[in-house]
Amino acid sequence: MGRIGELDLPERLAPYAPAWVTQLAFALLCVAAAMLLRTGIDQFAPGAGPFALGYPAVLVATLFARWGSGMLCALISLTHTWYFVLAPHGSFFLKRPEDTPRLMVLALAYAIMILIADLFRRAVRRATAERDREIAERDLFLEEFDHRVKNNFTLVTAMLDLQRRRAASSETAEALGTALARVQSIARAHRHLYRGGTSSGELDMAAYLEELCAALSEALFLQGAVVLDCKFDSATLPRDRAVSIGLIVNELVTNAAKHAFTDRDTGMISVRFEAVANGGWRLTVADNGQGTSPELLAKGREGGLGQRLTESFARQAGGVLRAESGPEGTRITVELAG
Repeated sequence: MGRIGELDLPERLAPYAPAWVTQLAFALLCVAAAMLLRTGIDQFAPGAGPFALGYPAVLVATLFARWGSGMLCALISLTHTWYFVLAPHGSFFLKRPEDTPRLMVLALAYAIMILIADLFRRAVRRATAERDREIAERDLFLEEFDHRVKNNFTLVTAMLDLQRRRAASSETAEALGTALARVQSIARAHRHLYRGGTSSGELDMAAYLEELCAALSEALFLQGAVVLDCKFDSATLPRDRAVSIGLIVNELVTNAAKHAFTDRDTGMISVRFEAVANGGWRLTVADNGQGTSPELLAKGREGGLGQRLTESFARQAGGVLRAESGPEGTRITVELAG
């Protein structure tokens, strides 16, 4: 319904009928509808507004089937009025002298209406063509921008991976690996955002987080005794918010894989993204590892940097972070408003 003002029936039906056939058929349809409505009105108010319904019929015919259809509708309406409405009925003879100027004024009103309606229709068509051109240019720009961003992500990840492999110390390699994982998380969100040519600015969280968890499981070598268990409710969130949530998952899963199971070789890390009753969402990352003391939990397992980053990402996502830890493991929950 939003594009009804752009409807051009001769163009739309061009594969099935010539333009003049469509215009004639639509003019007859408009006249028939006006006459049918006139018949219904005459049942309750005989003779009320005898010429009134001709105006919308001519207007609709012009707007949707061009000026030719409007002109045909006007000629048929005038002929019907002359023969069936003006006295004597069933004759082209005009009994009253004032009927001639009435017909002339009616014809002039139809002509003015056709002119204005056709000018309006042409203006709408021009505006539509301009809008379509701008949309095509925007889509081309976004496609080029998307391509360049993908190339930049590829370049940055390749450089970080190269530096990580050449790092002299394990601490430097670990820091570069963490940075690489963060960049890859953002790149993954970008791929989901523009997948299929969409530019709506929203991500399918279930698909995005599933891919992120699969990549983390492979990168952190969790295919063995330490299992990454992920379950996500379906949701569509704005890009910036989704990226922040993805970075939170990246930080917390990486942190748990490195520190939760230092005293054993088996364990489980679970990631949940669930809808809650108040219309919001809850992200939970939990492990059944060795747990953390309250002091170390407050400071953060990575000397504070990982904790500060996670809290920053939680604020960017519009959420509140809560951490719990004990002998049975650590649970980090982020409550996200709807």
